[in-house]
Amino acid sequence: MTKVGEFEELRPLLFSIAYRILGSVSEAEDAVQETWLRFDASTTVPTSVKAFLSTTVTRISIDVLRSARVRREAYVGPWFPEPLLSDPYQDPSRSAELADSVSMAALLLLERLSPLERSVFVLREVFGFGFDDIASAVGRSEAACRQLLVRARRHMEAGRPRFEADRRQRQELAARFFDALHEGDVAGLRDLLAADVQLVGDGGGKAPQLARAVAGADNVARLLAALFPVLTRIDVTLEAREVNGQPGAIVRDRDGRVLYALALDVADGRIQTIRSVINPEKLGHLGPVADAYAIAGEVKRVRRQKG
Repeated sequence: MTKVGEFEELRPLLFSIAYRILGSVSEAEDAVQETWLRFDASTTVPTSVKAFLSTTVTRISIDVLRSARVRREAYVGPWFPEPLLSDPYQDPSRSAELADSVSMAALLLLERLSPLERSVFVLREVFGFGFDDIASAVGRSEAACRQLLVRARRHMEAGRPRFEADRRQRQELAARFFDALHEGDVAGLRDLLAADVQLVGDGGGKAPQLARAVAGADNVARLLAALFPVLTRIDVTLEAREVNGQPGAIVRDRDGRVLYALALDVADGRIQTIRSVINPEKLGHLGPVADAYAIAGEVKRVRRQKG
């Protein structure tokens, strides 16, 4: 197999590693591209191409994450990962586990870890790498990597997100939720929400977000029921999609441009968390991005007319 062929065969795995470490589609794609450049420039033939490329993309991602953390500390409002519609790496025997590991809830939990802890956790717990390869990837001894994993597991177990085990039930509940959303059905929405449900938005100071943080089934149901019928009147559409391995949707303006992404956490037969990402800098990889401020202006105008 040619060098290009070997790399392309492993590209899905490399992207999936980088995305879970970075929580950013654009940064993960850049890390994969830099990995290719280093592989292409190398004059030595690695014993294992997979180990060489995985090590390279991990080290690049760790460096990027360290610099990204400074930006995230200064981020306006809550920081969410960039929405991912499809994970290119597939393993049919572990599809549910891989989907849960890329959920927004899991990625936000990974944010609590140091870059080294996060990388060791991803390589070991998600992709099943041996400690010898992990040690090479992060530049630490195997013993040190085992300790890093222990600390990472402790943090992750403390806040591990719960999801509905049956993926079909998740999707059915999400479909009912989006139907009630479209109709502005407060009671219907309330019945699908956990009592302590949270609605959280990420505008990053770049867009008028759906909500900074709203809690409680009644509050969330009333807010959503008041907003979405108005959006429908100005030809905003909701496209049900899997977002970060969980039920979700892409909301588009009348011209098909992406307004924001919604991701739902479903457990115990109820929606536990609703996350909306409207920061335009996080949506560009999904297609042309809508002018959220213009949409907000239209919503206000329709509401005044209705009033």
